[in-house]
Amino acid sequence: MPNSATPTHCPYCALQCGMNLTPGADGTEGVVVVTERADFPVNRGALCGKGRTAPAVLSSRVRLTSPLVRRAGNLEPASWDEALDRVAEGLTRTRTEHGPDACGVFGGGGLTNEKAYLLGKFARIVLGTSQIDYNGRFCMSSAAAAGIKAFGLDRGLPFPLEDIPRTGCVILVGSNLAETMPPALRYLTELKENGGTLIVIDPRRTRTAEQADLHLSPRPGTDLALALGLLHLIVAEGRVDEEYIRERTSGWEEARAAAMAHWPEYVERITGVSVPELREAVRLFCEPEHAMVLTARGPEQQSKGTDTVGAWINLTLATGRAGRPLSGYGCLTGQGNGQGGREHGQKADQLPGYRKLVDPEARRHVAEVWGVDPDSLPGPGRSAYELLDALGTDIKSLLLMASNPVVSAPRAAHIEDRIKSLDFLAVCDVVLSETAALADVVLPVTQWAEETGTMTNLEGRVLLRRRAITPPDGVRSDLEIMHELADRLGVEKGFPTDAEEVFEELRRASAGGPADYSGITYRRLAEENGVFWPCPTPTTEAGDASSAGARTAAGAEGTSVPSSAEVHPGTPRLFLDRFATEDGRARFVPVSHRAAAEEPDAEYPVLLTTGRVVSQYQSGAQTRRVDELNAAAPGPFVELHPRLAERLGAAEGDPVAVVSRRGRAVAPARITTAIRPDTVFMPFHWPGEGRANTLTNPALDPTSRMPEFKTCAVRVEAVGS
Repeated sequence: MPNSATPTHCPYCALQCGMNLTPGADGTEGVVVVTERADFPVNRGALCGKGRTAPAVLSSRVRLTSPLVRRAGNLEPASWDEALDRVAEGLTRTRTEHGPDACGVFGGGGLTNEKAYLLGKFARIVLGTSQIDYNGRFCMSSAAAAGIKAFGLDRGLPFPLEDIPRTGCVILVGSNLAETMPPALRYLTELKENGGTLIVIDPRRTRTAEQADLHLSPRPGTDLALALGLLHLIVAEGRVDEEYIRERTSGWEEARAAAMAHWPEYVERITGVSVPELREAVRLFCEPEHAMVLTARGPEQQSKGTDTVGAWINLTLATGRAGRPLSGYGCLTGQGNGQGGREHGQKADQLPGYRKLVDPEARRHVAEVWGVDPDSLPGPGRSAYELLDALGTDIKSLLLMASNPVVSAPRAAHIEDRIKSLDFLAVCDVVLSETAALADVVLPVTQWAEETGTMTNLEGRVLLRRRAITPPDGVRSDLEIMHELADRLGVEKGFPTDAEEVFEELRRASAGGPADYSGITYRRLAEENGVFWPCPTPTTEAGDASSAGARTAAGAEGTSVPSSAEVHPGTPRLFLDRFATEDGRARFVPVSHRAAAEEPDAEYPVLLTTGRVVSQYQSGAQTRRVDELNAAAPGPFVELHPRLAERLGAAEGDPVAVVSRRGRAVAPARITTAIRPDTVFMPFHWPGEGRANTLTNPALDPTSRMPEFKTCAVRVEAVGS
């Protein structure tokens, strides 16, 4: 590769910050130097510590550079032919003995659009299995489900980040943006500099909450009641936008009746948020002309996450905010390609273009692109946790890419046991994660700086991530691996190894669907710094029965359908003219508060909530291999209030045990008044004794199938020295 800067994007969160990469001076080991890329509008050159240090994982000192196969109980280096043959043999044996649905496929929200697309195709065409899902189910599936119910379409943010500083008020629910997406904090800072106000809702007084004009600290698991209480006050104080409701929505009377059952004093008892605080939040939100509600994992990772997000959406609809400039509801996607990763087929119930697998027209369209009979496509499979829970029983073999469920799944000790019970496990990863260490075959893959592909950030902006350096000889791309496995399993065509060729097929497969990428090309992505979906080609605007997303694109900008000579500009702002429902109206969904799946009792009297810290990412499989990040965040901890610490007799740094009905974790105490006395917090980045997800509850939201990561009942015990 030439020794010049390559514009690309960070491998971590859904901001997908722009950066420039330059090969190191000695040109060895693929090491690159990260420099500022000020032209990319999302981060405008700013990077967090994870982005700055991302090249450290490219080093052969910390990554995998050769396939590994298990011999006599140990993982040992092997040739690519031996490793791929073993994977093909393991999957073939399972299909022959138990049928195709005994083969499972588990993907990741960090895969490029091309990989996610081809992985879904591989599962359904090569293996013939319905059993495919991905770890993005643990990210924002509740927000996606709520968005589809209300708006007819799920895109994390229906407006670009640049709109946030220009609104009048932001309610930020369950997001510690300062630590999870540090470069995005500037949008909230600029909001306040412009005279806007910030309301942060979080049980902890985080670094983000410290920036707020008003911080509400509800008891974990009560965000639904809080939203309903605010809507009750909006109605009672006459702040409802009746004209907007009449012209642009349906279902208001039912939603209104449900909210009116949640009077302020009742909500105060449930949440711990005082009535004066509730009234102040309503005032700050309703007085400006423009306002937004942004949610993240806090309200979403609950067994009632879809209803909770739906209640916050109802708040924006009742006040006439959604589908108006500088206003509305948005979700802050977490994983790097959490948005695109679920749009193109690696989710249990999805086909490319965000089509429904049960829709006959969707099946016909995708099957035609793939050159197969629509009836040959399997139906929907299990959601992520349900798939993992079935390992070793109904599912005998698993192909896993870009995920580490031994650390990241709820009830993780149980999931680890299920993985160990498999007849065969193959893992594709860049490092030997805790899950990869249990595999029969480990296939080392190329990384972000060594390959080209597209990502879709939290705004719905499709981006081109460019190859900057040559990968080591011993690794291959996920696309090459799927090509080789498909060939060994009897499918010789349809699995290209070139990312742009895969994207061209993805464009055809997504055409006319809600997430329509058909008007996007690599050339446009390079020239335009990304393109917002939906972006149809002119020919997909008319006639396709599933073109709701394309129609939304035209209406969203208030423009007519482009002529055949025009190029669709993409859709930065959705819903300005109509929503993506059949009648163009947003739908109120009536919801009512209900308790978490597991409430405190005499045996488990404290609530546990989990989250991230600034210097680690997700399961930590990569960031825990970076010295600078480990120095800043060396291990797990238990954050607890001084009153709870006093009752335990625990001092700062003392080991404490957190015990739930699912297991026990031990980590040093971190004593702070920034957390509620009835709550403890643990970050989830570490395996072993301090693994937070040993404790978490896999109770699932009935719609999104999201586990209840954010609240469970525990007891805390001092650990003797």
